[in-house]
Amino acid sequence: MTLRERFNPENLIAAACEQVGSDDFGDDGWQPGLERVADGLVNDARLSPIGVEVAHLDLMRALKNRLGVIAWRKQHPEIADKPITAPIFIVGQPRTGTTILHDLLAQDPELRAPLTWEVDEPCPVPQPETYHSDPRIAQAQASIDMSEQIVPGFLAFHPMGALLAQECVRITGSEFTSMIYTVQYRLPSYYRWLLYEADHSGAYRYHRIFLQHLQSGIPGQWLLKSPAHLWQLDKLLAEYPDALIVQTHRDPLNVISSIAALTNHLRRMGSDETNIAECAAQSYEEITVGLDRGMAMRDQGVVPDGRVIDVQFADFVKDPWTTIKDIYASLGRELKPEAEQKMREFLAANPGDGGRGRYTWSDTGLDAGEVRERVRAYQERYNVPTEELR
Repeated sequence: MTLRERFNPENLIAAACEQVGSDDFGDDGWQPGLERVADGLVNDARLSPIGVEVAHLDLMRALKNRLGVIAWRKQHPEIADKPITAPIFIVGQPRTGTTILHDLLAQDPELRAPLTWEVDEPCPVPQPETYHSDPRIAQAQASIDMSEQIVPGFLAFHPMGALLAQECVRITGSEFTSMIYTVQYRLPSYYRWLLYEADHSGAYRYHRIFLQHLQSGIPGQWLLKSPAHLWQLDKLLAEYPDALIVQTHRDPLNVISSIAALTNHLRRMGSDETNIAECAAQSYEEITVGLDRGMAMRDQGVVPDGRVIDVQFADFVKDPWTTIKDIYASLGRELKPEAEQKMREFLAANPGDGGRGRYTWSDTGLDAGEVRERVRAYQERYNVPTEELR
């Protein structure tokens, strides 16, 4: 089978329907995204033989999960009647502490984060009695461990685990309107479509469907995270009008060099032809568009200031507990001793290493003066300190 046949959308859809035993994908509107991702994987991604297999598995998982969630919802229509109430979304540029903040807050028993294993294999619905022993946990962990074997150092860049919280881009991957594809694969046409043309409303509708699916087994107040929300805060709030938003802030230059290095590392899993400078050019465009868009939405009142809690990365690194207590106070929540103890234990077991020289500005090929001027308005708006370039 040729590469084009392997990633032919009709072939992918037919295979997914056969394996799941259903052909109902729910709402229409996701097909153009699949077509664009598939075309990019054939023509732009420069996939290695392993990359072909990984990318094929990614698309098949996204299709099969969507089919399974919709099928379960049809069998249990009461799921659709249960609201998603006051979800908390951690947003902000990538590499600004969103992952560790998400993991720490997820230690609170009163908050419900989507875990990697249940996002990767959501059917059947997770159940309380097997939530930490389900066989799917070992399967998800084995997949993560395999990624580390293919590209050693992957988990140092971006810690992951079957029982750790997962990002929303993994969920919206089943709408095929998701940044997860533009980080993992070289998809220049797709990322520009995603950034400037795509309507993300369907992705947030599916996101709600997915959360309703998971909470029908394990309920709770949702704690969610993805830097990708920064680009689409209007669509997020249109779907979740009572959402609470925590936005992290950091010097965009070190963000760009860090995300470029991570993107390059991730793409090595599927391609032997990737370089940091190309990744940095994409990151520069995406980051600056996202920051501008976020400021404009708040200026226009689309995102009310009272709905957003701003967190400085520098403050969080220096004193995470004060930052977390301030977040809880702003949310009107009590940080109970049990939750704080669990958070402290998690941080002690996962201290991080501060980047350890994994990225440097010189690798990006970008002009620091030009980029600094481009992000000046953002830094001044939120009093974001300028960091020494790595």
